[in-house]
Formats: sequence, C-alpha cells, structure tokens
Amino acid sequence: GRLNADNARFLLLAVLIVLYMLCGAAVFSAIELPTEREAKERWEERLENFTRRHNLSRAELRHFLREYEEASVAGIRVDDIRPRWDFTGAFYFVGTVVSTIGFGMTTPATVGGKIFLIFYGLIGCAGTILFFNLFLERLITVIAYVMKSCHERQLRRKGVLPHNSRRGSGTSEVDSLAGWKPSVYYVMLILCVASLIISCCASAMYTPIEGWSYFDSLYFCFVAFSTIGFGDLVSSQNIKYESQGLYRFGNFVFILMGVCCIYSLFNVISIVIKQSINWILKKLDCRCCHRCQRKLFRSRRNVVMPGNVRSRRNISIETDVVNESDTDGRRLSGEMISMKDFLASNKVSLAIMQKQLSETANGYPRQMSSNSKQNGFSGGVGALAIMNNRLAETSVDR
Repeated sequence: GRLNADNARFLLLAVLIVLYMLCGAAVFSAIELPTEREAKERWEERLENFTRRHNLSRAELRHFLREYEEASVAGIRVDDIRPRWDFTGAFYFVGTVVSTIGFGMTTPATVGGKIFLIFYGLIGCAGTILFFNLFLERLITVIAYVMKSCHERQLRRKGVLPHNSRRGSGTSEVDSLAGWKPSVYYVMLILCVASLIISCCASAMYTPIEGWSYFDSLYFCFVAFSTIGFGDLVSSQNIKYESQGLYRFGNFVFILMGVCCIYSLFNVISIVIKQSINWILKKLDCRCCHRCQRKLFRSRRNVVMPGNVRSRRNISIETDVVNESDTDGRRLSGEMISMKDFLASNKVSLAIMQKQLSETANGYPRQMSSNSKQNGFSGGVGALAIMNNRLAETSVDR
C-alpha cells in the first residue's frame, strides 16, 4: 500500500544518506588528515623551542594556553576585535541564531542568556523558516511569470500567437499555451545563476575589506548562505572598517539574499533527489514483477512470454493505485516531473500553475487531482511541500 511505498522511500533515502556521509568522511579524512598531522608536529616543535628558550616547563606553558583558550571562548583575542555583545554585535548574533547559521564565534556565557536563547531561538527559527518558505513561493511565481513571458515572445516570433494578444486574456491564451510546460531545470538553473552571482559579488566585497583571498571569500559565502556556519571565517568582526556602516549593511543584505537563494536551490535539488529515489524504487519494483511473472509463465505452457505481453493496467509505485493507461502511468500522479519527464525535460502547465497561485494568494481553495492526493511525497509542510504544490500538482492532460 501507500504506507509501504512511503516506508520504502524513507529507508532508501536513509541508506543513501548514510552511504553519502561515509564517502564524504573518507574523502575529507584522506585530504585533511595529513595536513592536521603536519600542523601538530610543527606546533609541538615550536612549543619545545619556546620552553627551552625561556626556561619554562611544558606543564606551566600548557596551563597558560588552556587559560587563553577559555578566554578565547569568552571573546578575547590577541588582535583587537569589536565588542561581541554591544548592540551591533548582539544583532549580528541573533541574525545567526534565527537564520540557523550559528557561526559559533559568539555564544551566551551566562545561565540567563542560555535560557533566553532556548525560547528566543524556538520562535525565531520557526518564524524565519516560514519567511524562507514564503520567499520561495513568491520566487517561483516570479520565475514562472518570466518564463511564460519569454515563451510567449518566442511563439509570437514564430507566428503561433498573434502579436496583439494580451496577457491574461483568458481561455484563448491558456489554450495557446496548453502544449507548453516550463522545465524544472530552468528553475534550478536560474537559482544556480542567482546564487553564483550573489556569491561572486559578495566575495568581491569581502576580499579587500576582510583581507581574505577570493577563494576563501567564496568558501565563506557558501558556508554562510547554506547555514552550515563553521565559524572559521566570519565577516564584520574587526573593530573598525572603512565605510563601516555601509559595509555592515551590505554584509547583511548579501547574507539575507544568499540564504534565501541557496535555501530555494536546496529545495529544488531535493525534488530531483526525490524523483531519483522514486525512479530507483520503480525500477526495483519492475524487476521484482518481472521475476514473479517469469516464474508464473514458466509453470505454464503455450503462453506468450512477458516481454511480448503489453499490460493494459500499470501499477505505479508513485501512486500505489492502478492506472488505466501507459500515459497515466508515466505521469506519476502530479509530481513535479516523472522520471521519464525528468529525462525528456517535459514540463508543467504554466497557465494552470499561475491560476492556482492566484487562487492561493486570494484565499480560494485549490482542488487537488486524485493522483496528487495519493502521491507519497505531495502535501506535507515546509519548502518541499511548497515546491510540490507550486510546481508539481498542476500536471494535466494535453
């Protein structure tokens, strides 16, 4: 049933994530471990030379270094940096909290601050995630509108659409665009380009002001915009900058725009990963069905082999229901794209999608197709549901 299909998707995704993590751990260990060992050897050598030169015991020096580590956690550095808990620093901190970036260079040290952070982050993170989801919804609307306009221009150049047709002219324009569906890859490409442009522009700002290399600046942009937030590089931490107010405002704008774009891009990629999982499960299901059919046909005589039989009813692993035709089986029940559409770059009806987006904005109820209601991944909450509802549920017959 549908529950079994959902469980299969969940288990397969869990296995793939674990394998992905194991491969990543192997690669990072192979790349970074030799450098870590070399750095440790150099540090031990410097420590030995320092204790010998100044006639200090290793135990005393290590005790002093531990005290400095504690001071470093409290925000004390060798070089002068801005106060971490003045209003500007505190605003930067709460921005990293509600955005879930969490650089870690500033953390509350008092019990009251830690307790307040728990309740503050609970509401702030939830509100910010809601903001990102609403941003994603509106971004898709804008992208769809632009793609529709570009396609209309192409049709007018080819003479398919009359030049005097107006936007939103009703049934005639919808019928004219009924055979066209905007590709999800265009959405992914646009978000990739937008994220890359924002990252490059932000890196061009960070490189001269922070004194980082351009590659380090790009690395910081990805770590910050993806909300990974290691904290090895953190912007706007020096005590003084040239055009300080303008720089901090630009830093805030770039981080906000970057997080929104990367967040949207991640959710588009998650749809593609989901479709890949569905495709894998469908292939596995088909192989199991073929094996069962071969066993069944081997027990009979004078029958046609399964490869020569065309089944009239196709069971889709996406819907767990019986489809009446191969065409219905290919549509995969209102998903953003089926795997065959994924490979053939098939598209979702933009005219219907725009109509549903308008109904959503005005509070009118949307009617889900029977296929989409039974789809294991449609519905739900969060950005993945928004992507499905905005780009997926509008699969219609041509």
